[in-house]
Amino acid sequence: MLTRMQSETDVYVKGVTCLPKPLEQLSKEEIERKKAIASIMTKTLSHLTQEYIKNGFEWLLPVIFSKSTDPLWPDPGASIEKRIETEIYGEMVRTTLSMIVHKIVASSLLLPKLFTLSPNVRVERRDRCLTGWHLYEFTQLDFEVREATSSDIMNFVDKVIRNLILYLRDNAKDELEYLESYKRLNVPDIPLKVFDRIDLEEKYGKDWENILKENIKEPTWVINIPREFYDYEDFSTGRWDNYDLFLPGYGEVLSGSRREWEYDKLVRKMERDKVRKENYALLLKLAREGKIRPSAGAGIGVERLVCWVVGSKHVGEVQLFPKIPGKVYEL
Repeated sequence: MLTRMQSETDVYVKGVTCLPKPLEQLSKEEIERKKAIASIMTKTLSHLTQEYIKNGFEWLLPVIFSKSTDPLWPDPGASIEKRIETEIYGEMVRTTLSMIVHKIVASSLLLPKLFTLSPNVRVERRDRCLTGWHLYEFTQLDFEVREATSSDIMNFVDKVIRNLILYLRDNAKDELEYLESYKRLNVPDIPLKVFDRIDLEEKYGKDWENILKENIKEPTWVINIPREFYDYEDFSTGRWDNYDLFLPGYGEVLSGSRREWEYDKLVRKMERDKVRKENYALLLKLAREGKIRPSAGAGIGVERLVCWVVGSKHVGEVQLFPKIPGKVYEL
């Protein structure tokens, strides 16, 4: 039976969380904690992937390098210090920031329902080192559904989150009790609550994201967030048909939307937002030919989800080899 010990991230300096240690520096007690977190990571991934397969999704392998990847612009939440580009066979390619473009194309041309465990490389500003919530390399459970609505995706995720917590409470009770998370990890009522970003801004101001996470008790949706060109925007009303899922005490763990698919709108939004169209030549070609189909989807931050489940102070603790902004370990 596991016994409780102090977390490697339990210590605070000047009100912020200390960084997780690299694996080779952990004490015996810290190793036991790491083992418990690894067990929950395994059970979480096992359950989630089977949940998607049972619901008719095909499992894709991830893409690491590509000419097209998420611009992360003009999303105000993006904070990229450096974009990694390299030359391969005379062409410039980028590391994957997210597989959204790939998902849109794949769901349009081949698979109506798909998911992937996608490594994302986002070299965040180094001042995000101690937020406890940012990594420069992480994994998303990315999925897309052809002809789906935002409500379809949100209702599906509601069930996925609820089923995951039920599963872990039944199958990882020892680990959760050892990590002192079992009593805290309550099974949420569904459908989960939904807030409009405009209402939150009126209530809390520009810092609504940080205030919201401290005022919710269960995972909660926020809709209508201005973001990248591929999120559906109603030009007549100025509303965005998208959604983020926030975790109590932690913050955003999922971003998703109904997608743009019409050529004229994609071009108009890229030009407005100063997105380089040459980086999305194939997507625009397919849209111009009428081959891009309406879809909706999302990406769940795997490390962030498990961080919330286990109650870690820093998301880097759930990685065996932490990838923390501004900090480069040996492994």
